[in-house]
Amino acid sequence: MNGILLIDKPQDHTSFDVVAIVRGCVRERKAGHTGTLDPMATGVLPILLGSATKAQSLLPDTDKEYEAAFQLGLTTDTLDITGEVLTRSDAGASREQIEGLLPQFRGDIMQLPPMYSAVSKDGVRLYELARKGIETEREARPVHIGMLELTSFDEQSRCGTLKISCSKGTYIRSICDDIGKLLGCGCVMTALRRTKACGFDISEATPLSEIRRLADDDRDALLSLIRPVESIFSEYRAVQISAKQAFRFKNGGSLDIDRIKGLPELAGGEMLRIREYGGSFIGLASADLTNGELKFRKLFES
Repeated sequence: MNGILLIDKPQDHTSFDVVAIVRGCVRERKAGHTGTLDPMATGVLPILLGSATKAQSLLPDTDKEYEAAFQLGLTTDTLDITGEVLTRSDAGASREQIEGLLPQFRGDIMQLPPMYSAVSKDGVRLYELARKGIETEREARPVHIGMLELTSFDEQSRCGTLKISCSKGTYIRSICDDIGKLLGCGCVMTALRRTKACGFDISEATPLSEIRRLADDDRDALLSLIRPVESIFSEYRAVQISAKQAFRFKNGGSLDIDRIKGLPELAGGEMLRIREYGGSFIGLASADLTNGELKFRKLFES
């Protein structure tokens, strides 16, 4: 069974929990996810099934979108509400003060990963050190924040929500913590929902509870939710090739660019979806303009 199942991950489940549950529901041994969500987070979690698991290292570098709830006046060791409280403050802020800070977080910025994260330091995960009470120096990493908006804020409760579009590897709780530092009162993330990932919207995802129900009551309906592998590569342009070229490609061979009809102008290194004329998606190739070839990258044919 090959394809992608879009799950709306519930709270208090790890991404690996979801993979294990889906594996059992669809009865497919090979399964994986496209990007970890913390247990407290909910939202879009694409699950790769069968040959689709080969897609993990070749996914388009698309931004992810989140809705994050926060509370001013607190700091914790994890930078979210699940951690041990480090400081409390009665100070607050106005909506205008918060909005005035947001422009400095938009665009290309350097972000310091939190201690409670899966980033490695000398071969050890930071969260492993943090659990031992060890705090170590970390290097800030470049991330891109395409959108950051304050969608709600109540001055009395000091609680609000942010809408964020960002690159892979961005820590939303770090943004909340940094806002709190600039305001001088502290801030923790209290909830996180991923609303878009790998080009898929939350409206397309199915709650895990519904997946479990369908596994028991309507297997055909469950299987109908599985999307083709090609759907996760929709950001890449498609190239049509002949049956003879398809045979070569399926055996790992590169394709001569000059012999492919109707080929659009390509960028060097561009990833492309390879489809056979009158047929289906075969796999991925990258444009090698120096040698005039489409180089074989991965075969996804069933």
